[in-house]
Amino acid sequence: MTKIKKALKFIGFTLLGVFILINLYIVLSGKYYIYSGVSKTYLRGKKGPGIYDLDFFYSAKASPSNKTYKWKEHPKNNSYKLTDAEEQYQEKWKTRAFLVFRSDSLLFEKYRGGHNAQTVSNSFSAAKSVISFLIGIAIEEGKIKSIDEPAGNYLPDYKTLGREKITIRDLLLMASGLNWDEGKHPLSHNAEGYYGDDLKGLISRLKSVNEPGVTFDYQSGNTQILGFILEKATGKTITTYMKEKLWDPLGASADAFWSLDEENGNEKAFCCMYANARDFALFGRLLMNHGNVDGKQIVPKGYMQELIKTPKLNTKEGINNLRYGLHTWVYYNNGDPVYYCRGLLGQYIMAMPSKDLIIVRLGEKREPNFVDVKEPEKVGHTEDIFQFIKLAEKISNTTQ
Repeated sequence: MTKIKKALKFIGFTLLGVFILINLYIVLSGKYYIYSGVSKTYLRGKKGPGIYDLDFFYSAKASPSNKTYKWKEHPKNNSYKLTDAEEQYQEKWKTRAFLVFRSDSLLFEKYRGGHNAQTVSNSFSAAKSVISFLIGIAIEEGKIKSIDEPAGNYLPDYKTLGREKITIRDLLLMASGLNWDEGKHPLSHNAEGYYGDDLKGLISRLKSVNEPGVTFDYQSGNTQILGFILEKATGKTITTYMKEKLWDPLGASADAFWSLDEENGNEKAFCCMYANARDFALFGRLLMNHGNVDGKQIVPKGYMQELIKTPKLNTKEGINNLRYGLHTWVYYNNGDPVYYCRGLLGQYIMAMPSKDLIIVRLGEKREPNFVDVKEPEKVGHTEDIFQFIKLAEKISNTTQ
C-alpha cells in the first residue's frame, strides 16, 4: 500500500509539474490563445476547429440582399438516388451538404448529420477566394492602384525588413516568402490566428525568409495581410465591403457572418465566413460567369481571367504550380477545368464551365492531398474532389 501511495504521489507531483511548466511557457511566451483553443476544443470533446464554431467567437454580420436570387429547381430535382457505395463514401467523409446545379437549376440537394438548408457553417479557407474577388473589385474602383503594388503601400510594417518587396500579387499567389507556419499544431500561426485576439500583432511579427514571387507556399497569413490591405484601401471592414460588393448583388438569401479576433475587432480574412449552402453556391455562380451576374460585371472580367491562371512557380513537390491562381484553386481535369474555393475539412464551391455545373460540398472531413508527381495536374488537390466532381457529372448526365 505504501508503494502505491508513493507511486500516486509521484504521478501527482509529475502532473502538477507538467501543468505548471505548460502554464509558465504560455505566460512567458505570450501565447495566451492556447487557453482559448483548449477551452473551445478539448474541453468540449473536440480535437480542433469545426464547421459549427460560429458561437465560439465574436462575429460581424452581413444581412440578406434586398433582391434575393432564387435558384430554379429542375423538374427532376433530387431524382438521382445515390448508390450504396456513394452513400458510404459521403458518410465516411462526413459530408453535411452536397448540391449540384446545372445552368442555374438545382439538380440535387442533400443534407446530413443535422445540417439543413438553413444551417450556416464555416467556409474555412474557401473565404480566401472571397477576399480575392474583393481585391479585384477594389482595383476596378481605383481604391487599389495595381495588383503589382507593394503591400507596404498600405501597411507601414511591410515597408521594412525585406517585406517591402512583397506585392499584392505575391500574396494572392501564395508566394510571399514569409515565415507563416501553416501547421495544425497548437503553436502554429494558424492556431494563433484562429483562436487568438490580435491578428494585427500576429501579422506585424512575420518575417521575410525567402524571395517573394518564386515559390508557391500556401500560407493563411497572406490572406490576412490582404484583408488588412482591403480595409486600409476601402476605409470599410471586410464584412461591410463584402455585403456591398458581393452579398447584395449576388442576391444572398440569408445572413452571413464573419468571425472576428475580438469584440468589434478584425475579421479573420483567411477563414471563417459562415453562410448556408445555397448562398455559398452564389460564389460558384460568380466563378462560372467570370464575375458577371445577370448581365452585371461584379468582379472585373480581366481580373477573373487572371484569377484562374496558374503561373509557373516552384512547389515543395519539385514541379511547377498547376493548382493555384489568385487565391482560387484550379484543377485542369483533362481539359475540363474546375475552378474552386476550398476550405479545411472539405468545404468546396466548384464551377465547371464546360459542363455548366456548380457543385457545393460542405463537410467535417476530407481526404488527403494527391501527391503522385506522375500526374502533376492532380498534385496538391484533395483526393475527394475527384470523387465529388465525378458524382456531380453522373447526377447531371442522369437528370435530363
